[in-house]
Amino acid sequence: MNELIVFFRNNSKWFLFIIYVVISCMLLFQHNPYQHHVYLTSANAVASGAYSLSSEVTSYFNLREINADLNARNAALQSEVVNLREQLDVLQEKNFTDTMKVDSTMQHFEFIVAHVINNSVSKPYNYLTINKGSNDGIKPEWGVIDQNGVVGIVSNTGPHTARVISLLNPNFRLSCKVKNSEGFGSLVWDGSDPTVAMLEELPRHTIYHKGDTVVTSGYSAVFPPGIPVGRVISDNRNRKENFFTLKVKLFADFTTLSNVQVVVNNYRPELKALEAGEKEEEEENIKNPFKQ
Repeated sequence: MNELIVFFRNNSKWFLFIIYVVISCMLLFQHNPYQHHVYLTSANAVASGAYSLSSEVTSYFNLREINADLNARNAALQSEVVNLREQLDVLQEKNFTDTMKVDSTMQHFEFIVAHVINNSVSKPYNYLTINKGSNDGIKPEWGVIDQNGVVGIVSNTGPHTARVISLLNPNFRLSCKVKNSEGFGSLVWDGSDPTVAMLEELPRHTIYHKGDTVVTSGYSAVFPPGIPVGRVISDNRNRKENFFTLKVKLFADFTTLSNVQVVVNNYRPELKALEAGEKEEEEENIKNPFKQ
């Protein structure tokens, strides 16, 4: 305490000077219009800078929430686009008239936004993990995409996470076709380049050009038709064979995967039930080939 008193006593002249300066400034700016205007302008500039800095810091910490909202909106738009495309196809097939209506009581596909929390690209068989599981409605054999294209398919789920077989896994084969063509084949990764896959078993009559887009065929209950996968960069066509292979540059960058969307096919239970019924019928026909 004594040291503090000694400090103020030794520096009393400086403290008195500061008090006089403050009082002088107050008298100057309050009673002189020009100086008062300059003071307000400077103060506003300082306040503006402080507010701007505060806003930037706040915005930075809100980026995660903003990003999550954007991904949710993107998933909703993706679902709307896919379902509108299907309705348009139905209308075109039935020769649309003004009185025709399309049943849209239940959307065919919906999308659940998830975040990648683990990923591999350099192993012979690659997988990734997302932060959504059975508690979020995720089920095995559901497709996974990102904003660029197909990523993989859910293999198994836990309550809060799910494991996804990456497209960079030779065990995963995806039914694809060249956009605006009819022939389709199987896209599979050959285990070498994480940016390239092979579209195999394409019919000989398939028409394509270098740079054409490869999309999902829709011949499965996993992915909607027309989801981008990659672009054609070369082929190994042999005129003597009935099938050939295309080399495809993948759109999805598996080294930077972050936010993905899980594809929900609302018609999947119905399709599975039909397939099970057809299988039982085939087995019955095999056992009783002469039964009418």
